[in-house]
Amino acid sequence: MGFFGRLSIAIEPLLCGLVFGVITFGVFVAPRLSPKWVNPDIVVIAPVFGLGVLGSALWALCVMFAPARALAHTLRPIYVVDGYIRYRTRDTGSADDSNGYIAVLTDDRIVACEWPTLGEIELPNATRPALCEFSEYGGVHSIDGRSTGVLPSRMPALGVGMHSRKEEIV
Repeated sequence: MGFFGRLSIAIEPLLCGLVFGVITFGVFVAPRLSPKWVNPDIVVIAPVFGLGVLGSALWALCVMFAPARALAHTLRPIYVVDGYIRYRTRDTGSADDSNGYIAVLTDDRIVACEWPTLGEIELPNATRPALCEFSEYGGVHSIDGRSTGVLPSRMPALGVGMHSRKEEIV
């Protein structure tokens, strides 16, 4: 599901790239090690295996790009602002599945950060005082000490077992 889950999936292209790399190296070295048993013209096929190395590296990078980017965003700071929380309705630039926006305002009513929200019920235009904890990437974590559900209340070791398998299928 997360970074380590994708890393376990990326092991396959890394192993494929390693095999292609060893074959490419072997094709270049084999004629030098045993010239009378190996045809020196075998070096002609080395670029094919070299392309396999490049393709496997690209495959691994594509698998790991999104979770590595998300992990990098988690290293950004979490802000706590004693200011205001603002809800507002959709505007002309809103996505079809958006029902409005939520924003954290400083005590001077300057927008610290704003995020689009998803849902079917249109958000009201409302602003109220609140103590907000948020991150730019994750959104509002808590309002007045109450969790918004963005972050789990308890995180298992390495995130293993986060997704419950006991969910009922409807």
